[in-house]
Amino acid sequence: MKKTLFILATSCMMYSCSTTPTESNNPLLSEFTTEFGAPPFDQIKNEHYEPAFEKGFEEQNQLIKAIIDNPEEATFENVIVALDNSSPLLDRAGGVFFNLTSADNNDELQAISEKVLPKLTGHGDNIYLNEDLFKKVNDVYQKKESLNLTTEQLRLLDNTYKGFVRSGANLNPEQKTHLKEINKELASLGLKFANNLLGEDNNYKLYIDKEEDLAGLPAAYIASAAEEAKAAGQEGKWLVTLHNSSRLPFLQNADNRELRQQLFTAYINRGNNDNQFNNKEIITNIVKLRLEKAKLLGYDSYSNFVLDENMAKNSQTVMDFLSKLWDYALPNAKAEAKELQAMMDKEGKGEQLEGWDWWYYTTKLREAKYNLNESEIKPYFKLENVREGAFAVASKLYGITFNKLTTIPTYNTDVEVFEVKDSENNHVGLFYVDYYPRAGKSGGAWMSTYRDQKGDIRPLVCNVASFTKPTADTPSLLTLDEVTTLFHELGHGLHGLLTKCNYAGISGTSVARDFVELPSQINEHWAMEPEVLKSYAKHYQTGEVISDELIEKIQKQATFNEGFRVTELLAAAILDMNLHNLTEVDENLDVVAFENEAMNKLGLLKQIPPRYRTTYFKHIVGGYAAGYYSYLWANVLDADAFQAFKENGIFDAETARKFKENVLEKGNSEDPMTLYVKFRGAEPQLEPMLKDRGLL
Repeated sequence: MKKTLFILATSCMMYSCSTTPTESNNPLLSEFTTEFGAPPFDQIKNEHYEPAFEKGFEEQNQLIKAIIDNPEEATFENVIVALDNSSPLLDRAGGVFFNLTSADNNDELQAISEKVLPKLTGHGDNIYLNEDLFKKVNDVYQKKESLNLTTEQLRLLDNTYKGFVRSGANLNPEQKTHLKEINKELASLGLKFANNLLGEDNNYKLYIDKEEDLAGLPAAYIASAAEEAKAAGQEGKWLVTLHNSSRLPFLQNADNRELRQQLFTAYINRGNNDNQFNNKEIITNIVKLRLEKAKLLGYDSYSNFVLDENMAKNSQTVMDFLSKLWDYALPNAKAEAKELQAMMDKEGKGEQLEGWDWWYYTTKLREAKYNLNESEIKPYFKLENVREGAFAVASKLYGITFNKLTTIPTYNTDVEVFEVKDSENNHVGLFYVDYYPRAGKSGGAWMSTYRDQKGDIRPLVCNVASFTKPTADTPSLLTLDEVTTLFHELGHGLHGLLTKCNYAGISGTSVARDFVELPSQINEHWAMEPEVLKSYAKHYQTGEVISDELIEKIQKQATFNEGFRVTELLAAAILDMNLHNLTEVDENLDVVAFENEAMNKLGLLKQIPPRYRTTYFKHIVGGYAAGYYSYLWANVLDADAFQAFKENGIFDAETARKFKENVLEKGNSEDPMTLYVKFRGAEPQLEPMLKDRGLL
């Protein structure tokens, strides 16, 4: 999942600012008058963004000044709430701009980002390091026990105060100046890292011109690769790219081992090719600057700075947790490698298992062990049917409906929009889906918002992914992993849609990083339940419902290859922690050598690289620094939470109500473990997760 980050806690308040005649054509400068306040993408142009950000800075500065200059006694309303509401224009412009730079980027938007991001970072620093403003916040904070605030209000007050302290409000002037320089440089480096990764993804093209090199690949994949090549001006050839929907099926099915090696090697060396997209020096400098920032703020490492705000609280807790899981995962991965090598040995070629072989022989082994081939089940997973199945699950659980709208403007013809309503037909929010890869789209899948919920103002939520595009003859057919991804991202979407908070700064997914994956990962559990499969898994040609026999095969192989999956994820999480656990950073730090040493120390199999290697680990450059462990931490929560549904019925109304009211609606209005215990009645146990993963 990716949530748009702003320098201040975002506000969802609709706002109308005065405009001069020269500004009247910029739709970002005033409240959107479209249906539901949706962004008018048909009117917004690239030249509108910079003026909107500049006006946004000016507007927020004026509102901040009004808070400081207010002669009345500092109160929760005139300081904390006023601050939460102080960035309407920035939120509106940023909500559109930063979503597009991830989903539909281009050179012009990249150039604007390079100008705007340092200014946005500096603007945020100027607010959080404003002594007069912090004095007002501190005045309210010091008397919080006497203010008779609600639990939600106390949470917002605490978070606001901590936000200032963690942003350097207690530093001396010289330290504040230095911190501003660090933040500005980090923003610039993060943007360069992301642009380089997008450049690597778009730059690599594997053209195949011999039909025999397509051996083993499904017909639908071959047709799609031919269309991609034609679109790239290479008609008569087949194009394979680094996008998941192209890369993974090739690695799983292509008989040509040499081409698999080429593709695999290109993927794991992104950002490490000593070309114009090199990320080694960038990530080294990011690690150095983060440690410098952490020490300025009184922490020994960047990980402890980050984790102080998470459920885990400190790096030792995280490392102990990851180490415990590693002891379960690695033996399983080794056993899987042994099975794959035995399969290769039977072929009599004398080849040793490598990373580019793992997906290929795993596919063969799955078919041999479970008589299940991806091409056999993909016809049942037409994207539109899967989406409707996921919507139906949400409807059964939470009483909501999704109604497609055709009048809402979008930024690309691939994007579809749905109005979400509750059981009483009240408007809940808009839900945008953008599922197909394109040159300007970052890899992976995520949820974000164009507008967050606050009070009566309902959210505008989006899911973005890169699933296989339909061809002239075949619709988009999903793999089992892609089906799970769709359910996962909808889970994030539900967290953003169903939230019921009074303040934008704590609504929706604005929760601890190691709690945010609970709503998404629990939603995955319904995807492969037999009752749910029968509701949406229908053959795209015949309409035939998936058979009990196929469902049984899917169920039996559910934990197949989980040693690999957990091990690669754990390796990435441990790599992330190792980088951010550093208390000193050598001037000559070689991040690739550091990674290799760390993985060797773990005993990681050479055939299993970390899910994300350092030079393309976009999560730790974005919001998951010292936080990639969150997927596994939340996995403990989601497995334990789903047990409640299994015990009472997967669509049990009372269990769903408790989850909705104590997790999905609450945002960050209470401590996450408190919310979890209110739902479950006890803290989570590790055993359900280990069983789910086949590790126990």
